[in-house]
Amino acid sequence: MATAKRRLIANADKRRIVLAAAACTKPGEIGALMRREGVYSSALATWRRQYAAGELSDATSKKRGPKADSARAELKQLALVTRERDKLRVQLSNAQLVIEVQKKVAALLEQLDPLQKFASP
Repeated sequence: MATAKRRLIANADKRRIVLAAAACTKPGEIGALMRREGVYSSALATWRRQYAAGELSDATSKKRGPKADSARAELKQLALVTRERDKLRVQLSNAQLVIEVQKKVAALLEQLDPLQKFASP
């Protein structure tokens, strides 16, 4: 037997239903609207309150779950920057080592050049 799933209704649909209910003028129209949409009167009353408070706009949709901690975000950013700095320091030391080796090789080649001039008759 499958378990029942809660139906989620988007804020845009809630707004549409609330506005349609507000446009109803004849007796029984709201009941027909609720039957057609599959909505209970308690849900419609809650949505009307939310619409009046401005909570049914798409821009103000609230995310569920714990709120983001700004201090923790700053610590994560600091740790990221520190890791990047350490990585760049290692790359710099490797580059300096390569430059030193190149300088020594160039100096050795310069020392060999004068010897080769005398060696070839």
